[in-house]
Amino acid sequence: MKQEGLNLNQFAQRVGLNAGSLSSILNGHRNLTIEQLDMMTESFGFERGFFYNRYFEELIAESTPNWRRIKPFLIACAEVDNAAYFRKSIGLLLENLMYSQVLFEVAEDLYHNDNKKFAAIIYDEIAFGEKNQHSERLALCQYRLFLCKLAHDQEMNYQAAVQFELFVERLSEFDQLEALKDLANTYRSLRRWDKVEEVAGQLLSKAKHQYQRGARLKQEALSVKPLFTYVAYAYLLLGSVSESRQDYDQALQFIKLYENLNWVRENDETSLGWKEKFQAWARMNTMVTKLAAGEPSVLPEYISYMESHEDEIWLCLLNIVTAANRHNYTIDDILERIEYASLLHQPEYETDIYTRQTTDERIARCYYELAAYYLHRGAAEQGFNHLMKALEKASSINEKSCIIKCVGLFENFRDDSNGSIIETYKKLIREVYRNEK
Repeated sequence: MKQEGLNLNQFAQRVGLNAGSLSSILNGHRNLTIEQLDMMTESFGFERGFFYNRYFEELIAESTPNWRRIKPFLIACAEVDNAAYFRKSIGLLLENLMYSQVLFEVAEDLYHNDNKKFAAIIYDEIAFGEKNQHSERLALCQYRLFLCKLAHDQEMNYQAAVQFELFVERLSEFDQLEALKDLANTYRSLRRWDKVEEVAGQLLSKAKHQYQRGARLKQEALSVKPLFTYVAYAYLLLGSVSESRQDYDQALQFIKLYENLNWVRENDETSLGWKEKFQAWARMNTMVTKLAAGEPSVLPEYISYMESHEDEIWLCLLNIVTAANRHNYTIDDILERIEYASLLHQPEYETDIYTRQTTDERIARCYYELAAYYLHRGAAEQGFNHLMKALEKASSINEKSCIIKCVGLFENFRDDSNGSIIETYKKLIREVYRNEK
């Protein structure tokens, strides 16, 4: 006010506050709210959050914790990405365990509003404070932390899954189903088939048990998905395990189990929609399984499916090239029709983390299979071009099994390379070592 030569009324008008309220704040009779501070900060021409350090020191740290004041400050810090004072505020509150539940509720709001970074800070602090307890809240914190940690690094995703798996049994019955589904999806994206089989078996057993009790319980605790979908999805997961082991007859048996859902009691619109989804997945996976088993007769239908589902082109192309390499098909005409190379230059292709995980892994493997296809047919330039892309992609997500396969393929065909290719290869290998460190 002195700097700008403003009286109380002029300053109140500029800030957008009532003059009486502003007078009470300046005279120390009323505490400044975070919303009022934001209005003042804007009127001064500073970015929101400029004074949050002083707000914390003068109004939060110097007094007894006040939830009505700290909660808006936490949310504001999360919105302006001020992790330092967000953590300090949580630290003050967790000196008293009575604040654990209200903090957990804030974390849930942040999580469901897609601010997983700050939600994870709270979950982590609560989990640490309750590590010696066996509460459902601790298990929920660990579940959310598991989902928050999932990213592009495949090795870190594996460690997150292993760490969370210990807490699944502490969740509520229905949260267990969703958690097991998420765990299985993660292990599936990592191609840890033994773990997929183990977790899918648990999911199938628990989901069947809950579905059998559903008539008596009237499924009051169900969330968004009908209960039968967990049973069907467990069959889908077990089918993918069988397909990965080249047990195609068993894979087709599992496909029939989630294609034929006549045992499902529900016939509401949502349930019918889910039944149609599983039937569509069954038709597609039947084609994939037959293709993998060496039946090229399904190729025309599968290519037609691929061309009408651009969002699945990497998966479809991977299945086609893998089958071609395994059964010595010639697919040059198919590859000429597919504009797959341009897909990598698209912006973020998916926001869902599981889809990003699986897409990145599929792209790396697809480039590897393309490299193998071309190199074994004497097309060295195309083969090494795809091999370098496979190695680069696998390195970016720390997909070690694919990296090892790329190295082995390169060494098998090293004599067909040239100085430029070898230099590119060495550069990528150095990048692999840097990522591991």
